[in-house]
Order: sequence, then structure tokens, then C-alpha cells
Amino acid sequence: MRKENWETGQTPQLYTSEQKKRRDESIWTLIQGILAPVQFIAFAVSTLLVIYYLWTGHGYEIATVSVLIKTALLLTIMVTGAIWEKVVFGQYLLAPAFFWEDMVSFFVIFLHVVYVCLLWLNYHTEQTLMIVALVAYFAYIVNAGQFLMKFRTAKIQSNLGDSYA
Repeated sequence: MRKENWETGQTPQLYTSEQKKRRDESIWTLIQGILAPVQFIAFAVSTLLVIYYLWTGHGYEIATVSVLIKTALLLTIMVTGAIWEKVVFGQYLLAPAFFWEDMVSFFVIFLHVVYVCLLWLNYHTEQTLMIVALVAYFAYIVNAGQFLMKFRTAKIQSNLGDSYA
């Protein structure tokens, strides 16, 4: 059925009625709904601090702390998101409806972990570390955009379903 929908140009349904019910009843949906904007705020603040440091050479410590906070939030939202996928779709990650979002999430996590490892190993200059953070943040923006588009699609599909009920 998925293939047929793509061939006809229709977007396949993200959730079966059972999955939608589990999604709507799960505490993990609420947790994701809280963590996502908190992580975005941490990202926005940290981005400004990192750019400020790269521009002025001041504020390295606070920029570093902000990247570590953003990384901790990212890892938290990934773990809780995996639990959410298990509850809704029956598998911890790579459910067909969120396969590409999860794949890009792995890359985003990899980049954030690279930053932390380089920081811990004291292997690169402060400027290089901040550039690595910005690369990780760019990947995060791509991933966040994927999830926002998926959220919008789910909302549209839900509203269409409600109009036929």
C-alpha cells in the first residue's frame, strides 16, 4: 500500500488507527513535545554563544557549557524518542514512518559526540571545536526540519481523518 501511495503521488498515512491511539495516549508523546522546544531553545542560545566566541574570541567557557547542555538534551530526546517509537510502532528505532528522520538523527548524534570527544581529549583548538559544534548544529537544523515536516503531515492527515469522521 505504501508503494501504491507514492506512485500515485499521495502521502502514505503515518499512523494506523491503533498507532495513532497509542501515540495520543502515551506519556512519551508529551515528553517529546516538551523536550523538542527546550532543545531548540538550548540550540538557539548555544548557537549565539558559539558565534559570539568565534567573532570576538571571548566567552569560550560559556559557549562550551552551552554545547554540552545541547548535547545532553539531544541524547535525552533520542532515548525518549526511541521509547516513544517502541510504544507507538513496536520497535525502538527505524520504524518505517520515521526511518529517514532516525538515520539523520544518528548522524547528528555522531557529530555532537565527536565534539565531546575532541573536547575531552583536548585534541583541537578552541576555534576548531566551535566550528565542529556549528557543523553539528547545521545537521541538527536539517533533522529538526524533517521532524517538523513529519509533524505537519501528521496534523494534516489527522485533520483530514477528522473531517471524514
